Amino acid sequence: MRAVQYQKFGGPEVLEVVDVPDPKMFNDLVLVRIEAAALNPADLGFQSGAPDPVVDFLFPVTPGWDLAGVVEQAGTATTGFRPGDEVIGFVRDKAMHYGTYAQKISAEPRQLVRKPRNLSWAQAAGLPVAGLTAYQAIVHSLEVSAGDTVLVHGAAGGVGHLAVQIAAARGARVIGTGSETSQTFIASLGATPVRYGDELVEQVREIAPDGIDAILDTAGRGSLSTTHAIAALGARVASITLSAAEYPGTIDVFLHLDGDDLTRLVELAEQGKLTVHVGRTFPLDRAAQAQQLLAGGHARGKIVLENRTEA
Repeated sequence: MRAVQYQKFGGPEVLEVVDVPDPKMFNDLVLVRIEAAALNPADLGFQSGAPDPVVDFLFPVTPGWDLAGVVEQAGTATTGFRPGDEVIGFVRDKAMHYGTYAQKISAEPRQLVRKPRNLSWAQAAGLPVAGLTAYQAIVHSLEVSAGDTVLVHGAAGGVGHLAVQIAAARGARVIGTGSETSQTFIASLGATPVRYGDELVEQVREIAPDGIDAILDTAGRGSLSTTHAIAALGARVASITLSAAEYPGTIDVFLHLDGDDLTRLVELAEQGKLTVHVGRTFPLDRAAQAQQLLAGGHARGKIVLENRTEA
């Protein structure tokens, strides 16, 4: 099979596409043919070597944790899956070695759930990591409920655009920050868009004069610096960008695998309350170019690798 690997730490330039043996199968694993795999900022962070002091890297490393695909084989000790089942998954091991920038992978059943029937392969691939991050931030960390006014910084991004929809599905009023060019997109998600810049505080105060009940920072770059001026008394604040120091009491959100949360995301998608915007797709052979776009930091929604050859 074909897979994307890196033999040393670095940026997109260290990726290479190689032929490797098909994954081996234990009787407690599920073999998945990958139709699409989404990129995440964590791919670049791990590939840079930054977590090397605390994470084992077994070179060569195939990056990627997100997948959407079809079960080819289910081990005899597994239940719940059979060949032909369409699934999505968050497939991550303790050591960095096998990943989803590949044509196939062996996964633990707990890492997989059924694919939403109404999402394309590319959309479905973008749901697990970004969706779990957004869901766990909005539901578990911020405990957003009906009647809350929620501000999402970076509302057009991979996690941000899902967080907006999840908060809206819970009955919250949502305000989303973004660039001038993303305002229409943010509005289409069900949020009131506001622009980055010097007038952000005034824009938010005009929309929510009583203040913001919950704030999620998915953008970083000083986004929480406005919190003092716009937060209501007792506001809950969370961040996925390790920027908690910018505002006292901020909750740092760390993604973890939770099958119930992932199943709930599938249900929201099939109810028409959650969709994944795919900003760009690339064939597997162009993974380095896909990562270059991701590294630029201006992608709208998700960037996805598809198991196809260039036309």
